[in-house]
Amino acid sequence: MRRKIIAANWKMNMTVNESGSYLDTFLLEVAEEKRLDIVLVPPFTTLAYVSERLNKIQNVKLGAQNMHWEKGGAFTGEISGAMIRELFARYVILGHSERRALFGETDAIVNKKTHAAHEASLKPIVCIGETLAERDADKVEQVLETQLRGSLAGLDAKMLTDTVLAYEPVWAIGTGRTASPEQAQAAHAFIRKVLTEISDAATADKVRIQYGGSVKPGNTVELLSQPDIDGALVGGAALVARDFAEIIKLTAAL
Repeated sequence: MRRKIIAANWKMNMTVNESGSYLDTFLLEVAEEKRLDIVLVPPFTTLAYVSERLNKIQNVKLGAQNMHWEKGGAFTGEISGAMIRELFARYVILGHSERRALFGETDAIVNKKTHAAHEASLKPIVCIGETLAERDADKVEQVLETQLRGSLAGLDAKMLTDTVLAYEPVWAIGTGRTASPEQAQAAHAFIRKVLTEISDAATADKVRIQYGGSVKPGNTVELLSQPDIDGALVGGAALVARDFAEIIKLTAAL
């Protein structure tokens, strides 16, 4: 039985002061929830503060939104895995569609970052997903398989099981549109099929696959009740403490 994982991607939102108010509410709401993994992923400027606030909270883990594949050097504006890990972060989001579309990240770059994350003892949340044009052209499976094989190349079975995948149809991110439960399940099942080919059935069955794309309290149950959907990577709804807490409570009750 795969343990569900719900992660909040705050993106370029939340100052230290704003995150303080958020945590005052959120941590009270989820203080006793231990039936699933909860991850908060703030911007870099807020990582240290959130880490300090989570220090004595065992059931909420910290993640970062990106990292460089090198351990250090002349890479102005970048952050290494070791820097993230020093703040007691456990997870890092890699290959988010915004990084791919706006900052030119390729599968090869995501792959280098994924290997570097494992070397730094971070669990990568590797994002994949098709655009609306690709879905309309009936290329969903082609796009997903290419991204999977490229982003996960060279990972052994242990690395794969310590990697979380996030299927995020690009056309559903921040648009208010959501893939139907049937569409999401079909994509997740296909992803697991490709994982079986990359590794083996036992390994593929252990990998957790999140859904990301306008997840909110109103659609949480129908999406996360699907057999191959193991959690959610939440954007907009995660910026409201009580909404994100409600998503967690609904998921835990499944």
